Amino acid sequence: MSSLSNIEDLFDHNRHVLEKSAFGVCQQLGEWMRIDPARIRLYFIYASFITFGSPLVIYLVIAFWLNIKKYILPSGVRRVLSD
Repeated sequence: MSSLSNIEDLFDHNRHVLEKSAFGVCQQLGEWMRIDPARIRLYFIYASFITFGSPLVIYLVIAFWLNIKKYILPSGVRRVLSD
C-alpha cells in the first residue's frame, strides 16, 4: 500500500508542476468566467480530441496574450482591468 501512496504523491507533484508551468490559461479563464478551471481543462481536452488538436493554437494564442499583457500594461492599469 505504501507504493500506491508514493505513486499518488508523484502524480500530485507532477500535476502541480504541470499546472504551474502550463501558462495558467485555464486558471485565468476560470477566474474570468467564474467556472472551475478543472472543468475548463476537461472541455479543452475533449475539444482537442474531437478536433484533432486545433484548440492548441487557441490555447497558445491566449497564453501569449496573457504573458504579453504583463509587460505592456502598467501595474495600476492591470489591477483596475482585472477587477
